[in-house]
Amino acid sequence: MKKSGANILVECLANQGTRKVFGVPGESYLSVIDSLIDYSSQIQWIGARQEGGASFMAAAYAQLTGKTGICFVTRAPGATNASIGIHTAFQGSIPLILFIGQVSSNVSGREAFQELDYKEMYSGMAKWVYEIQDVDRIPEILSRAFNIANNGRPGPVVISLPEDILSLLSDANSSPKVNIIEPSVSEEVVLNVKEKLLKSKKPVFIVGGTRWNKEGIKQLNSFIENNNLPVISSFRRQDIFDNYSSSFTGVCSFINTPKLNEALNQADLIFAFNTLLGDITTSNYNLWINQIENRVIIQSHVSLLEIGKVYQVDLAINSGPNYLALKLNNLGKIGDWSSHTRLLRSHYINGLAVKDQPGQVDMGKIINYLQDKLPEDVILTNGAGNFSTWSNLLFKFGKNARLLAPTSGAMGFGLPAAISAKITNPNKTVICFAGDGDFQMNMAELGTALQYKAFPIILLLNNSSYGTIRMHQEKSYPDRVYGTDIENPDYNMIAKAYGIPSYKVIKTEEFQQYFDKAIKSEKGALIEIILDIQSISPYKTLNEIKKKT
Repeated sequence: MKKSGANILVECLANQGTRKVFGVPGESYLSVIDSLIDYSSQIQWIGARQEGGASFMAAAYAQLTGKTGICFVTRAPGATNASIGIHTAFQGSIPLILFIGQVSSNVSGREAFQELDYKEMYSGMAKWVYEIQDVDRIPEILSRAFNIANNGRPGPVVISLPEDILSLLSDANSSPKVNIIEPSVSEEVVLNVKEKLLKSKKPVFIVGGTRWNKEGIKQLNSFIENNNLPVISSFRRQDIFDNYSSSFTGVCSFINTPKLNEALNQADLIFAFNTLLGDITTSNYNLWINQIENRVIIQSHVSLLEIGKVYQVDLAINSGPNYLALKLNNLGKIGDWSSHTRLLRSHYINGLAVKDQPGQVDMGKIINYLQDKLPEDVILTNGAGNFSTWSNLLFKFGKNARLLAPTSGAMGFGLPAAISAKITNPNKTVICFAGDGDFQMNMAELGTALQYKAFPIILLLNNSSYGTIRMHQEKSYPDRVYGTDIENPDYNMIAKAYGIPSYKVIKTEEFQQYFDKAIKSEKGALIEIILDIQSISPYKTLNEIKKKT
């Protein structure tokens, strides 16, 4: 019996284990939406309010579950809106497939209504871009899309769906589930790692990336702790390794402590474990410029193309993180670097203690309260901005906590990610950290939270400014503030419109009573925290940053 291209496509998604798809409906792929009705017991449609929010939700879902994020949007306006999530998935190594409804093939190339060349548009931010022109090839293209999104360095794939192709009939069989391959590592390479480690006195592991599973994380923790080795997290990946471990010694970020940079610069062995050596990991490529004698750099990654991009390595390991962690843990105890690790750990712990903040609200004290109050399996999300340093640098992520945050630095990610997390894990506590500028970029997604009864707790840090930009503005152009001030709406009224409890914190001591109410609410909450603009970072006030110039 012949089926429509749309029906075959949805059947292929079901075969791949797809359980949720995110999107904004559009007339260009109404046939797919109609086919989803027949698979509603297997695949849940999550309708967002804007395509950027939908693609963020799909990316967050993929990061949280390890599955492939799926997003559907309509042609040009929908596709351009969704591009922010594609860039975020690309830089974050997140498997995601964006399906775009396209104009019918019989008008293609004529600049038809809302027509765009998606290969040209997405070529710099997707692993593969393809437009299906033959209904019989839909199963083949779907399999290839899942393979490319997941194998090698994970990332986004974009598939364009001409409206007429989706309506054509075909007797093609839907494709079976694809196999995701994790590259293995030879015993020779593992012994080489052991040999190099045994020669080092000040090694440092930088751990990050994606494609981890629970067993791989457990194996890595075991190997590291058995040998008392120090671990530093790559940017926004601190939920991989237990921060309470005596081996955890810090997070690479835009605001590295001097002690963290010192530890990295003085290391005689750097093991970049499943992570890129990019600008944030290396303090804008300023680390390791002056090579110390006999320094060794080891880098492992699922894709050989990502190894040695900028820094040439002494040992390249093309392996998945879970398999490599298992092989290393099988070595057992090979040495003891406890004195070195203890020193780096003490620097990390000391860096968590920040001075009292200016103004009536002290985020340092609020983070300390949250550290004690939140459950072990809490999910934290955030977008981009200086506000995120409070939760990213000062909060310790235990072995069951999760962080969903954009390594691309995309504003507006936190709220859609939190809603996606709450839809996926309705019984878990989900906390969204947002700045006032960051929050307003996807504030409309409160409608999605309302529709799907997926209410996170939103901590809205309000300093009436695009704080990060203001900080750089004051640093580069002192006392010439322009374009960075924000006049905010009444967030209490906005929360009321969506049926969400809301509170405003103007003094530190008020936070506890409001948060205790919020965490008991089935509708989450919006807690607006009024911050002094001087409290721009945990370590320096705005005036102190300005004086440095």
